Amino acid sequence: MISHIDHVVLTVSDIDVSLQFYVRVFGMEAISFANGRKALRFGNQKINLQTLGQEPRNHAQVGSGDLCLITHWSLEAVIAHLVQEGVEIVEGPVSKSGAVGDIESVYFLDPDKNLIEVSVYVL
Repeated sequence: MISHIDHVVLTVSDIDVSLQFYVRVFGMEAISFANGRKALRFGNQKINLQTLGQEPRNHAQVGSGDLCLITHWSLEAVIAHLVQEGVEIVEGPVSKSGAVGDIESVYFLDPDKNLIEVSVYVL
């Protein structure tokens, strides 16, 4: 029935700060859609951003997100990049289980304390 995830939504305190963080740290593309809403596009996916209360159907809180993003970089290169960008790693590298196999991951927080995991599949 389900083939893949198209997008996820993060509730953030400041959309511009979040856009700047994800563009700077990940090289994602900031885009606008649907009457000026903001999102981050990467590959065939996107992360929509909303502020608290912007979407009345959603009861998420700021900083309640937990994302795992897969990279084609080596984990060593990811760590070096995060250090260069002043992003504090809160855990890792550690072994975890991804959707289609074993992964190695590092964890850190975005400006709203959403937990971000960047991972590489172990071949």
